[in-house]
Amino acid sequence: MKPALPPDVQQLTSEGSQPAPITGVGPAVPAMAWMYLALSLAGAILPWLANWDFIQAYGSGFDLGRFIALANANPASQFVSRDLAVSATAVTIWMVLESRRLKMRGLGWVLLSCITIAFAFGAPLFLHLRERRLAELQRLGMPS
Repeated sequence: MKPALPPDVQQLTSEGSQPAPITGVGPAVPAMAWMYLALSLAGAILPWLANWDFIQAYGSGFDLGRFIALANANPASQFVSRDLAVSATAVTIWMVLESRRLKMRGLGWVLLSCITIAFAFGAPLFLHLRERRLAELQRLGMPS
């Protein structure tokens, strides 16, 4: 017979149940929320390292026209640019609708960060905030 686990700890099963929440000071935050936050930080750093390389290679400022031209310079870069444009548009629409459905706060900051920092930062940041909101709704006994 297995020992009983505390109520706020869930076991992972082979059936794919949710990871255990991380507990500490304040309410439990799901492990997925922390993973999304880590991805968000990587999504801020990695694209801006490439932007820094672009600025170093092509001048002291950020020449948007040249950036767009280079982003469409060959079929491989065209694929990446167009793939990002379509997928980012679809995910942005979903983020707006999902934030309204869950009555989330912070959507404006997320959308602003998608434009000013990187979509690779904003989308995981939204997912982090969403996981936190879903955990909050669950604690309050409200349907999500």
